[in-house]
Amino acid sequence: MTGDDAWAGLEARVQTWIDDDPDPQTADELRGLLDLARSAPPALAPGHEPDPTQRQALDARAEARDELADRFTGLLQFGTAGLRGRLGGGPHRMNRAVVIRAASGLADYLLGELDGVSPRPRVVIGYDARHKSVDFARDSAAVLTAVGIEVLVLPSALPTPVLAFAVRHLGADAGIMVTASHNPPQDNGYKVYLGGRVVTDSGQGAQIVPPADAAIAAEIAHVPSVASVPRAASGWTVLGPEVLDAYVASVVALAPTDDATRAAARTLRIVLTPLHGVGGAVAQRVLAEAGFADVLVVPEQAEPDGDFPSIAFPNPEEPGAIDLAIGLASDEGADLVIALDPDADRCGVCIQDLRHRSFRGPDTAEAEGWRILHGDETGSLLGARLASAPHPNGSAFASSIVSSRLLGKIARAAGFGYSQTLTGFKWISRVDNLVFGYEEALGYCVDPVHVRDKDGISAAVLVAGLAARLKAEGRSITDALDDLAREHGLHLTDQVSARFADLSQIGATVQRLRSRPPTKLGGSRVTEVVDLATGTEDDRDGLPPTEGLRLLTADGTRVIVRPSGTEPKVKCYLEVVLPLDPAADHKAVGHARTEARSRLDAVAADVRTALGI
Repeated sequence: MTGDDAWAGLEARVQTWIDDDPDPQTADELRGLLDLARSAPPALAPGHEPDPTQRQALDARAEARDELADRFTGLLQFGTAGLRGRLGGGPHRMNRAVVIRAASGLADYLLGELDGVSPRPRVVIGYDARHKSVDFARDSAAVLTAVGIEVLVLPSALPTPVLAFAVRHLGADAGIMVTASHNPPQDNGYKVYLGGRVVTDSGQGAQIVPPADAAIAAEIAHVPSVASVPRAASGWTVLGPEVLDAYVASVVALAPTDDATRAAARTLRIVLTPLHGVGGAVAQRVLAEAGFADVLVVPEQAEPDGDFPSIAFPNPEEPGAIDLAIGLASDEGADLVIALDPDADRCGVCIQDLRHRSFRGPDTAEAEGWRILHGDETGSLLGARLASAPHPNGSAFASSIVSSRLLGKIARAAGFGYSQTLTGFKWISRVDNLVFGYEEALGYCVDPVHVRDKDGISAAVLVAGLAARLKAEGRSITDALDDLAREHGLHLTDQVSARFADLSQIGATVQRLRSRPPTKLGGSRVTEVVDLATGTEDDRDGLPPTEGLRLLTADGTRVIVRPSGTEPKVKCYLEVVLPLDPAADHKAVGHARTEARSRLDAVAADVRTALGI
């Protein structure tokens, strides 16, 4: 096919999509690109190069065609539990046309799964404060209602954990959450949960996994046009405050109850930032009802704002994201900083740690000794806290394959089962008899009975409770981390990542490592290279296939390399483990952390070299 033929085919598809687009804004956006792409090239005298104005016109025409080709590479596909992508017109963007098709496909899937079953399917819908979120929620409600599905919509922009709670609390067969979590402001997304009568095992109320995602995608692909999808003008129910009240009560029930800890909780000064997201008001309410009376909210980031004006990336892990919170904590003499991501399903924790302030390396945000806890540190602290509480026989802990191995040691020492899963809470939350699960990317499931997903607000309550208990004992979170190191060995983790504009380079980078893995990492011989793409059914993990590699060295260092499921990145997860004398004093623990940091830095350098990044 010639370039002209390809353009003619693309031109026709763009025009068809514009004619079917229900949103005047995205239709006009596409129409402007199409007009520019259709424009006649400037006439050039024979043998003459274009002048600057002509070159500008040629470049603009070519860029418009490239942009349209990208937007029409295919329909945005279900990935991590649903859809996620950049806002804009076209099938490969997040927009009303794509969402209406997705809602129609989900409706057909539910009606097929519950064919002949009474009562009719029930779906609950939530949304955050990103651009277009409320429109996408309303369109979904209109599509589902039109085919006879009972639709319940949360009363306002609320955190993702409230929607996940509502799916189980209301016995819904499915849930939809319109959010792009911690992605940049130009993105939005569409998470789907299944429960009720559709999923009845341990994954009830969790995000979708195969084969359901493929089945829903197949139904979406069968939708011929947006115009063919019926949409009701009314008929869905907008819920009152009862569901939120029930969620708050379930989280408050996790708060400490002993007198000494509750007294310390009243004086524990917490700085909270919701990073311009929807978690601020709910988290403040929960913390207040849980007995934490001294909570300061970062004023510049307190209110929901889809533009996220004060930060480049609304993710507590990103450098600079919580600098305002750290500054406020320093000014106000706070004990603890808690940062929620925009949909409040992740929780970042920052502590004042003069003893170990530098062991995570030079990129850690610091001010007067403040440092951000790695997700593995918070996960291990929460795991140890929950392992000390009574649970039924057969209870299990879980973490993702890229998270620290420390949680497994904590669980086994306390007599609990432990499972490693693929990355993502759609897998972690499905572990049978789960009582706690986490992944290193600041996601923690501390109350799976109520929320079968990560929940930053309930995690914040447990972290604050731990800080209060330690304060009552005259100790700190740093002391608790050192206790874990003494008992189970010092586990230090970090991450190396590379962002790619050319997505084809992601697979090529992983393949380069697969074909030429390093023989040493940090000076220690590589003893095992596992290609996770072939699965690990025959080894100790029993994991299904997933793209990536795992490398182990003679000294116990582990490196896992995998493409990100939500960002255009290759991520490398590093872990160094050092044995430690159970009687080691603070100075000895500090020396061990310094040694581990040095070893981890050497491993990171070797990984960058191996990947060519």
